[in-house]
Amino acid sequence: MYLILFFLLIGLSQLFAQQIKSTDLIQISEKEINRTINGLKDKPNPPYFISYYITETQSYRLASTNGVIDTKNHDSSRMLDIQVRVGDYKFDNTHLIRGNPLNFNSSMGRIELPFVDDEQAIRNTMWFATDKAYKNAIERYEKALTNSKVKVQEEDTSADFSMEQPLVALENGQLYRLNLDNYESMIKRLSSKFTKHKWILNSSVSFFGNSIRKIIVTSEGTKIQTYENYFYIFVNASTKADDGMSLPLYRSFYTYDPFNMPQEQEIDAEIDKLIDLLGKLRIAPYAEVYTGPAMLSGRAAGVFFHEIFGHRVEGHREKDPNSSQTFKKSIGEKILPDFMNIVFDPTLRKLNNTPIAGYYVYDDEGVKAQKVEVVKNGVFSDFLMSRTPIDGFSKSNGHGRKSSGYTSVTRQSNLIVQSNKTKTIEELREELRRIAKEQGKDYGLFFDDVSGGFTFTSRSIPNAFNVTPLVVYKVYVDGRPDELVRGVDLIGTPLTTFANIIGVGNDMGIFNGICGAESGGVPVSACSPSLLVSRIEVQKKLKSQAKPPILPAP
Repeated sequence: MYLILFFLLIGLSQLFAQQIKSTDLIQISEKEINRTINGLKDKPNPPYFISYYITETQSYRLASTNGVIDTKNHDSSRMLDIQVRVGDYKFDNTHLIRGNPLNFNSSMGRIELPFVDDEQAIRNTMWFATDKAYKNAIERYEKALTNSKVKVQEEDTSADFSMEQPLVALENGQLYRLNLDNYESMIKRLSSKFTKHKWILNSSVSFFGNSIRKIIVTSEGTKIQTYENYFYIFVNASTKADDGMSLPLYRSFYTYDPFNMPQEQEIDAEIDKLIDLLGKLRIAPYAEVYTGPAMLSGRAAGVFFHEIFGHRVEGHREKDPNSSQTFKKSIGEKILPDFMNIVFDPTLRKLNNTPIAGYYVYDDEGVKAQKVEVVKNGVFSDFLMSRTPIDGFSKSNGHGRKSSGYTSVTRQSNLIVQSNKTKTIEELREELRRIAKEQGKDYGLFFDDVSGGFTFTSRSIPNAFNVTPLVVYKVYVDGRPDELVRGVDLIGTPLTTFANIIGVGNDMGIFNGICGAESGGVPVSACSPSLLVSRIEVQKKLKSQAKPPILPAP
């Protein structure tokens, strides 16, 4: 799994109006699903469940480098994903085949549907793709049956698919049609600010976004239509230190509403700050290997929790015998300080008046989104669940997610770290200095900004995490000014790091990004106050051996 910022950007204009009428694709899907179920009911292994997942997408990208537009795209797509299940809810073709890598891919994904409003043409495409999906499902079902008979007794005996109440919810909306010409001048002006700084080797200002209509129709009777919109302005710049280390920085601006993008003056001011910081980074000293106390800003702490905790509470991983199953036996046990709570809340559209990316009304399996309190007063109490049950958790809580072309599994939404015992940021800094002095250190570390990270959850490799800091400071115990350093990665193992959390700030940082895992990239947010950790480990970052350019920029 990995968490990255999706480098996005978009403009405003008219709304996209030429679509099939809002209910037509749903009716067409329903007809073809019912025809397939009825037509195959007398077969030896008839399908017991079929779902059609349709995404209509208007995608935009506009990018400029040094005052010149180098990318300008508008793409339209209508894609179909099909899932066919044979067997029954207890045991079906998605059953884990042990001895092979974990594979939940039981769908036929990213089938192009005709854009024309022609029912016969659309149904023909659905028919042919569903036939192929059904044949694949039968083949895998037979392999799963054989595998279950020749392997030892399974640790997890839960069903393969949960029974959920069918839902009908048709949201009214339209796809945005944006005129990128209206934004060229602003993007070019902003990107030209980097041109005079010859030591900046790469830079761009981008405008990217997606306007998506999602349709889910199942043989159980679920019929859902929702609209999902997300738009970013992304500023990116990088340089090299004299020793060859690449030094990137970015700024991003996220919104659901293309009519509520930030003003040019706001972005302009952030670019000035970024250029100033990048200039300081290129001459900053290379940090040493370090083990000791550290403070993480809210954004850094959010990514920290996403990586070391969030992926380990995605319920479907507890079913895999190759997974570490870190918290499988932890229900009711204390895993964090008693002043800390962790919730995942996809129903929350904004936090502290800031849009957060993990918002949705229904998940990608047609289950209503639900707030899940995973840790309460430091005690582990729940898993995030899709329609893949695990022992003790037979129902979904609305966290089955995917991107087009993949099969849904349990994924994170809006991760929010909370505390009922906080300190001011200055109090945390003073505590950092005190602990560093007690440990015989000259300084503690402050992780101010990060770009993302990754983690491992398999038993076959060490269960470590790696968070990628961009801006790190030494906070000296003697009160000297903080010193900017470069070239470290924040590493460790989850349970050890949890045990070292000793303080929480009274602020809230928000990281909006795209999380990539086995069901593709999905929008998420990681929100947390600043954290104080009594002991943390960093390693030196891998750096290029290539020197900076020999000749100056023209």
